[in-house]
Amino acid sequence: MDNYIVSARKYRPSTFKSVVGQRALTTTLKNAIATNKLAHAYLFCGPRGVGKTTCARIFAKTINCLSPLADGEACNTCESCVAFNDQRSFNIHELDAASNNSVDDIRSLIDQVRIPPQIGKYKVYIIDEVHMLSSAAFNAFLKTLEEPPHHAIFILATTEKHKILPTILSRCQIYDFSRISISDTVEHLKYVASQEGVNAELEALNVLAQKSDGGMRDALSIFDQVVSFTGGNVTYKAVIDNLNVLDYEYYFKLTDAVLTNNVVDSLLILNDILNKGFDGHNIISGVASHFRDLLVCKDPRTAELFEVGASIRERYVTTSQRCPVELLYRAIELVNECDLNYRVSKNKKLLIELTLIRLCQLSSNPQSVDEKKKS
Repeated sequence: MDNYIVSARKYRPSTFKSVVGQRALTTTLKNAIATNKLAHAYLFCGPRGVGKTTCARIFAKTINCLSPLADGEACNTCESCVAFNDQRSFNIHELDAASNNSVDDIRSLIDQVRIPPQIGKYKVYIIDEVHMLSSAAFNAFLKTLEEPPHHAIFILATTEKHKILPTILSRCQIYDFSRISISDTVEHLKYVASQEGVNAELEALNVLAQKSDGGMRDALSIFDQVVSFTGGNVTYKAVIDNLNVLDYEYYFKLTDAVLTNNVVDSLLILNDILNKGFDGHNIISGVASHFRDLLVCKDPRTAELFEVGASIRERYVTTSQRCPVELLYRAIELVNECDLNYRVSKNKKLLIELTLIRLCQLSSNPQSVDEKKKS
C-alpha cells in the first residue's frame, strides 16, 4: 500500500507564485532577493496555517539557488534546490521553540551560526513559535540576532507577536501575514479537488472555507476528512452532516416564520434544531449572522461582501427583498441582546424562545421593541 500524504503536505507551496493569499508579502520578498537587499533577521507573524513557515522555506531555497529564474523564483534543478527539495540541505536549520526554548538550545544554535555554508551563499535559521522562548533564551539570542555573520539569516515565525520582547522586534523586519480570504481558499480547494479526482460542489467548498477561519492548513485538513466521509463526492449535504454545521434552510424557515408572525412554527423549528444536537449559543450566533447577511444583501454593492456559493447568495438576495430594513435592524439588536444574556441565563432555552417570540412580533408590531425600551 502506498504511503498516504495529507493534502496540507502534498500541496504545500514550493514557489512564491504558488503561495495562496499572501501576494503582497511574496512580491516584497522576491523583490528583496532580486535587488540583493536582504535583511539579517525577519519576523513572520500571523494566524495559524496561513503560510509563515512555508514562505520561510521558499525564501531559504530561493536565496541559495545557483541559477534563479527571470521571475525571481528558484530553478528547482540546481544542486542547492535539489538538496533542499530532498530535505537534505545543510543550508536550512529549523528549530521548534515550543520544545527547544532554553538558553542551552539557543547557545547550541549560536555555535552553529559561525560555520559558513558549503553550497550557496546563506545559511537560514528558521525558529518556529519563537514566542515560546524563555526570557533568558531571548536575551542570549539578542547579540547574535543584531550582528550575525554575513552568511546567516534568521527567520522567526510566531502566531503571538505581542509576546515577543521589543528588543527582538526592533532587530527584525516584520511581515504580518493575513488570514486567507474565503474566495482564495475556495479556488485552492477546487484546484486540489481537481488534482485528486474529487467531485466537489461549490457550496460545499464554501462551507469548508468558512469553517477553516482563514487558515489554509485547516481547510485542507477538513477537506481530507470530508473526502474520506463521502468517498470522493463532496456535496453540501454531506459537508454539513460531517462537520455538524447548521443548514441554511433552517435560517430561511425561521425568517419566514418571523415575517409571517408565526410563533408556533418558530418554536417548532428551534426544537428541531436542538434535537439535532446543536448548542443554543451557536444557534443564536448563527441567527445573528443570518440577519446580518440579509441586511448586507439588501444592496447589490454590499452583497459582494457575502462570500458564499452563487445559488445561496441568490436566495439571500431574494429573501432580503421581503425584509424591511427596520425589521432587520431590530432583529439583529434583539438577537445580539440574547447573545449577551445567554451565559448568565438560568433557563437558556426559554431565553431563546422568548427572543424568537419577540422577533415574530416585529412583523405585526414594528414599534414593540421601542415601547419595551421606553417602559
